[in-house]
Amino acid sequence: MNGTSTGMDSNCTDGLGKTSPGMILLTLTLSVLAVLTTAINSLVITAIIVTRKLHHPANYLICSLAVTDLLVAILVMPFSIVYIVKDTWVMGQVMCNIWLSVDITCCTCSILHLAAIAVDRYRAITDAVEYSRKRTSFRAAVMISVVWLLSILISLPPLIWRQHKENQCLIKHDHIAFALYSTFGAFYIPLILILILYYKIYRAAKILYHKRGTSRLTKTEMNGHTIPKCSDREQQSPDALSPPEKSLSEPSTEGDRVRITAKSPNFQSRREKSIRRQRISGTRERKAATTLGLILGAFVICWLPFFIQEVIVNTCSSCSPSSELANFLTWLGYLNSLINPLIYTIFNEDFKKAFQKLVKCRNYL
Repeated sequence: MNGTSTGMDSNCTDGLGKTSPGMILLTLTLSVLAVLTTAINSLVITAIIVTRKLHHPANYLICSLAVTDLLVAILVMPFSIVYIVKDTWVMGQVMCNIWLSVDITCCTCSILHLAAIAVDRYRAITDAVEYSRKRTSFRAAVMISVVWLLSILISLPPLIWRQHKENQCLIKHDHIAFALYSTFGAFYIPLILILILYYKIYRAAKILYHKRGTSRLTKTEMNGHTIPKCSDREQQSPDALSPPEKSLSEPSTEGDRVRITAKSPNFQSRREKSIRRQRISGTRERKAATTLGLILGAFVICWLPFFIQEVIVNTCSSCSPSSELANFLTWLGYLNSLINPLIYTIFNEDFKKAFQKLVKCRNYL
């Protein structure tokens, strides 16, 4: 949210000059990030639209997140690059108001989408049967609409009651209340919600994987050690009229039957399959933990420094970061719009296949 940065002062220079190698390199780097963010989010949106297998309510939230991040790449990042290069706002106050509106609303919306996806995944794993019936396209549309509405409500007050400065396009308030309202609504409350939900998701997934592994192992062992009925045991027990060789060739007791069954190829095969299933469950558990760790890690690393700065700057009148630091923290937040589509799709096999077919321009409708 470059619009909430307070370090963009027209009197501050980077010391390198507008045409210095350092500024040229910085401009190229930021431009590449903007292009990559546009390309990857466009790929996610296209894959969801053209691939029938991806037409699922959960993926509609991913698609809406990609649209939000795409708007950040197209409508926010380029203006921020110009602002950094020029070191002053040269596009007028009307354009400034539009840019700040899109910047704050889209960045807030991107963060709230992550919270909505966390809620959706939490419901899906803790109440799978009931939620599978409620998880409809209409419900996904309602969730997306609520996210956008909340984003607008959170973004409007800081935009309306902000300080206007000549040749600057930023948001700074005289009242701490507006700063707390915008930062807590846009980040801190969603962060707390996401942390709680993903912790519960991880615990629920861990319990679920262990239950599945245990139940499969128990079932396999029961199949291998089936205790015959009394009538069966009587028929299979040695008989006085039976020839001696028959008595020796058949299990004489229940313990013998169990030991022989345990050595049978079928039982060994079942047990090996059960062990493999347990290993798969463990792998899935680690994969789920890795995915959740990446989601939370990327979100916190990208946005927490920026919002800490916002609270400090708007509550301490003498605390003002340098323009370099303000720009860095702002673009660190923008970077989340590039990371989001990668994390939410790279671990999904359906998305991988869709991307491969899109890149190869193959017909798979």
